[in-house]
Amino acid sequence: MIVWGRTTSINVQKVLWLLNELNLPFERIDLGGKFGGLDAPDYRALNPTGRIPTLADGSVVVWESNAILRYLAGSYGNADIWGETWAERARADMWMEWFQNSIYPDFITAFYQCVRLPAAERDPKKLADATRVLTEAYTQFDSELQTRSYVAGDHFTIGDIPVAASLYRYYTMGLDQPDLPALWSYYKRIAARPAYKEIIMTSYDSLRVTEPT
Repeated sequence: MIVWGRTTSINVQKVLWLLNELNLPFERIDLGGKFGGLDAPDYRALNPTGRIPTLADGSVVVWESNAILRYLAGSYGNADIWGETWAERARADMWMEWFQNSIYPDFITAFYQCVRLPAAERDPKKLADATRVLTEAYTQFDSELQTRSYVAGDHFTIGDIPVAASLYRYYTMGLDQPDLPALWSYYKRIAARPAYKEIIMTSYDSLRVTEPT
């Protein structure tokens, strides 16, 4: 298998995390960000959106990170990682889509305001608005976690990967955060997984803007 994408992309990290959980061998090719290459004709032939990640498994090519997670879980995972029935899979799937649709846009906005942009270009209102949305969403998630250990029940599934992949940066990029004990306990459970430590809990200092001196 081949994965195209830089390791500092959270969407690429999601795929690398699952590949590690499943102990699947793969090759990774740096692409995007400082590496460029997103508009190269050979890459656009694989992924017409020009985004990362893209996965090639023999003749099968899959893009969009959540689609890749489903493909890997269905092709190489056991029933626990996705679910034995479509009802169980749907529970995991709901939380994958919830994160992507309800949190991710504001998460990226907050990350840019805290990390990617120089201080002179940051917009306090954009940060405040994004922080408010994140607080509401993570508070909702905290309430759900008071009745179960993982998003779909009592064990880890691919449904955990999108939201859990965000938590390392959420807790370390300097945002104002409410006290959410269930979310924090969930994060500590996830952070104990070797693949999470290796892939997600990595420095993103290369993404920080260098301020003029």
